Amino acid sequence: MSQLTENVIDIAHRAGAAIMEIYQRDFDVVDKSDKSPLTEADLAAHHIIVNGLEAISNLPILSEESSKIDWETRQKWTRYWLVDPLDGTKEFIKKNGEFTVNIALIENGKATLGVVYAPVLSTTYVGVNQEGEAVQAYKLEETGNSAISPKARQANESWKIVGSRSHQSPDIQALIASLDGEAELIPMGSSLKLCLVAEGKAHMYPRLGPTSEWDTAAAQAVVEASGGKVTVYEDHSTPFSEDAKPLLYNQKESLLNPYFLVSC
Repeated sequence: MSQLTENVIDIAHRAGAAIMEIYQRDFDVVDKSDKSPLTEADLAAHHIIVNGLEAISNLPILSEESSKIDWETRQKWTRYWLVDPLDGTKEFIKKNGEFTVNIALIENGKATLGVVYAPVLSTTYVGVNQEGEAVQAYKLEETGNSAISPKARQANESWKIVGSRSHQSPDIQALIASLDGEAELIPMGSSLKLCLVAEGKAHMYPRLGPTSEWDTAAAQAVVEASGGKVTVYEDHSTPFSEDAKPLLYNQKESLLNPYFLVSC
């Protein structure tokens, strides 16, 4: 593990500790301008991550809680940090444990280093796909560390399709109906959905609804380092097209992702 990766994991864990301190007591919730919820835990984690990243590099930082950076400035970035300090705020409020800290390094539009930390689960997913580094994806738990990889669906096996607890799309049912065989929907919150595919606990995660770039970058690094794919879902009739384009970052003024598919 490189020093940079170790530093990012440490920052994510410190942010997670601050989140847990708030999680275990009463806290206030306010609505942001887009009506999404914001808690003091989001802000506490944001400040810890930004300060931590500034201490180890001079790269720009784009965080969900400091995203008002104009396109004229952003389009000049070739390397930067993309952060979601608390992904799954609704899950945090519900206290179901399915929320994560997400830190990604973006290089020329690609997520090349990603750390996803689920503090309630004491689980960290790491994906490294940087030039000069061995491509690797692994899961850190209290019981030990292990390499992870996706698992292709076998013939006559039911599809295991991971979906959101808080955001369901009617297009998902159409996709499931188009598949050959039975399908089981596995509900999950936050970027853990992508990580389930990366570690082989689900075959596919179709996201046919709105997400922002900070929601997916860290977990995409984990998926791609594990050998999986995160591709733009342009043609609903061909979800596994060989021509599908990878999901990229900082390619346009909007920070919203297109629909995408996570698969083996």
